[in-house]
Amino acid sequence: MARWTGPVERLERRLNCDLGLKGERRLNGKSALEKRPYAPGQHGQRRGKLSEYGLQLQEKQKAKFMYGISEKQFRGYFKEASRLDGNTGENLMTLIEKRLDNVVYRMGFATTRANARQLTTHGQVLVDGKKVDIPSYQVKVGQKIEIREKQKSNVQIVRALELTNQTGIVDWVEVDVAKVSGVFSRVPSREEIVVPIEERLIVELYSK
Repeated sequence: MARWTGPVERLERRLNCDLGLKGERRLNGKSALEKRPYAPGQHGQRRGKLSEYGLQLQEKQKAKFMYGISEKQFRGYFKEASRLDGNTGENLMTLIEKRLDNVVYRMGFATTRANARQLTTHGQVLVDGKKVDIPSYQVKVGQKIEIREKQKSNVQIVRALELTNQTGIVDWVEVDVAKVSGVFSRVPSREEIVVPIEERLIVELYSK
């Protein structure tokens, strides 16, 4: 399945979950999910009970749409996670969190992961001083992430950093707001990754 390009608030209502897709609009309390907390469509208010498979599929969809990952990419992450030592579900979440576009988002340089992905693909992100335009690039501990000098005064980036003052920055990155740069200081534990996803159900889905 290709990356979702439809109305993101309709998607959040369908999955009954805040996926962080609207950025500033969500922070201002204007999320459609808050106003209409039921599925879209004529029968949306009669949300039925999901089967076990339905719950597993829904969790996978949440993760894919939240992080902006295609089905092929997601399956690749799962295969890699299953080969690593430790809990497969936790490994999966860690691999996804280490994506460059996600790290740019976590550092507060973009209001959404989609915006962070756009910055990356347009060549506006440097890793250890070198341009990296691959959103799925796996950031390593100690690597420095920064926005190119010409873009540091970009209105969207400045606004994103202002909003970050409201929401705070995660503990596993160190950010120099003045220089619009940061360091991926350590790999987060699963407990620190606060997202509404039950990766256990995703593992069960792929293990069938």
